[in-house]
Amino acid sequence: MNPTRHRIHFVDATQMRPVPDASVHLTVTSPPYPMIQMWDEMFSGRSRSVRRALDRGDGAAAFESMHRQLDPVWAEVHRVLAPGGFACINIGDATRSVGDRFALYPNHVRILQRLQEIGFTPLPCILWRKQTNSPNKFLGSGMLPAGAYVTLEHEYILIARKGAKRGFANAEEKRRRRQSALFWEERNRLFSDVWFDLKGTPQSLPGSDARVRSGAFPLTLAYRLISMYSAYGDTVLDPFAGTGTTTAAAAAAARNSIGIEIDASLGPAIADSVGQVPARSHHMTRQRLSEHLDFLERRNDAEKACRHTHRTYGFPVVTAQETDLLLQVAERVDGSVEHGLTAQHRVLSPEEVRSFPTSVPS
Repeated sequence: MNPTRHRIHFVDATQMRPVPDASVHLTVTSPPYPMIQMWDEMFSGRSRSVRRALDRGDGAAAFESMHRQLDPVWAEVHRVLAPGGFACINIGDATRSVGDRFALYPNHVRILQRLQEIGFTPLPCILWRKQTNSPNKFLGSGMLPAGAYVTLEHEYILIARKGAKRGFANAEEKRRRRQSALFWEERNRLFSDVWFDLKGTPQSLPGSDARVRSGAFPLTLAYRLISMYSAYGDTVLDPFAGTGTTTAAAAAAARNSIGIEIDASLGPAIADSVGQVPARSHHMTRQRLSEHLDFLERRNDAEKACRHTHRTYGFPVVTAQETDLLLQVAERVDGSVEHGLTAQHRVLSPEEVRSFPTSVPS
């Protein structure tokens, strides 16, 4: 397989001039969340109107001022996406008291509205039920009626497409698409509108000169979205690269990537994320294989035969679209965050699959 290339640009996400028009196939990102206090100083430092609104207790004005700082980023994402490309945006709503009023600030609604205005086609979103939140937490006066508020225990993964469905015009693109297929049972699990099985990621950055906390999502979340909405060799963009989660997930999944990050002091954290790519890539690819083999055992026990056989690996699959699927792993990552990274990949061999420690039904 061809190596994949990964570049981080330490520039403002509202001015992604290093990224050419229509050069990206997928965006996976999580911006700073408006009206979450850890981001107040960042938003206030870029617009005095945010601080003035918060100081006078005008939550609605502060909310809108913060989103106006994000709006140009979504316009840039639309510019750099190829026709048919997807934008996947992880965002949580905020609850907060500003002045003497407690309110919900619906970040996902405001971003969806802006995406539609730009020209994106919104698609069904995913609710990420975060296991880090405790169900016994509440806000307000507890047991007394009409005094408590529902606790937010989920975030959104907004999904939008630029234009019509993507076309795979030539033989090479069609081949890469088939090699990037999901298993039937994997597709059924991932393309659900509620994800219960992903834990949040620790937000501290110990030993870093960068900001005290990050806004990182789990690498598995980015890896899933990349597998769902792109093919091997595609280019994935993260305009809020942060600690490099999307970069690492793209490298692990044999895609190219571009990261945009305004804070150059996060370079060491990005390097650390990328350094873990080979181990994480092997783990996630072998987990996919293990889950498929477990599925085949259960299906065999239920006497439901699979009608198709994988061309390379010889195990049963449910659909003809899975017969050319290839399982890839990242072997190493060369280069540096400053000058660009290159990931080398290889395809698991039939011998490796046959020796995997799970029995394969005939």
